[in-house]
Amino acid sequence: MLILLPPSEGKADAGTGRRWNPDKLSLPELNPARERVLDALVTLSDGPDEEAARAALGLSEGQRGELRRNARLRVAATAPAAQIYTGVLYEALDLASLPAEAQRAARRSILVSSGLWGAVRLADRIPPYRCPIGARLPGIGALSAYWRGELAPVLAGAAGRGPVLDLRSGAYAATWTPRGDLAERTVTVRVLHERDVDGVPVRSVVSHFNKATKGRLVRDLLLAGARPRTAAGLVEVLRELKYTVEEEAPTAGRMRQVDLVVTDL
Repeated sequence: MLILLPPSEGKADAGTGRRWNPDKLSLPELNPARERVLDALVTLSDGPDEEAARAALGLSEGQRGELRRNARLRVAATAPAAQIYTGVLYEALDLASLPAEAQRAARRSILVSSGLWGAVRLADRIPPYRCPIGARLPGIGALSAYWRGELAPVLAGAAGRGPVLDLRSGAYAATWTPRGDLAERTVTVRVLHERDVDGVPVRSVVSHFNKATKGRLVRDLLLAGARPRTAAGLVEVLRELKYTVEEEAPTAGRMRQVDLVVTDL
């Protein structure tokens, strides 16, 4: 099973070890594309027009320190991606507290989408950075369109013949859409919060708690040692883990979208 996660906007303040080495990253087929994005990001961040750089990266004046950090990416200390990403989803996943076997499964099965790296595994050593998927970089253009042209064969290969659990947010999901047989093996998840309003159950899509729920979901799958072989098997595992799962009948050639209904956030 392949699990696709979004990155987090929140990241560790600094790495703790050696400099970034592209030859040590997973999915080496992406290295030329990574190098082009990195060059463009460093050049933009270290350039004379700070206002334009902040606008391209969606940074406020108070976040100008992110530009200084980006400018030093090639010489910055690194840490495993599992330690770099510190947002809500990763706090809920709490990888460091998992048993050793579950941690090994996470390193094998999880890929994290990235505006800078395309996709990385949790053990890949990267420096902290600021490069949202919505950014437009000189010579690169819109990152979502750029990575759409690079990721398809690589992620299809990473998926192999098993199911894919796609938990990416919309902007990152736009960088790769599974097709054909692979689409039928892909499960996407929408988190709905159900609450009682004057005796009537009302459902709404959640944002912040959507991330936490997805982190807990991945954690539960890892703790259970789940290894489903099909999309249907994956959905059944979610139900066995006591999640309330609803879905419409699968459509040939399309991804399976399931709703995860929660009452507690």
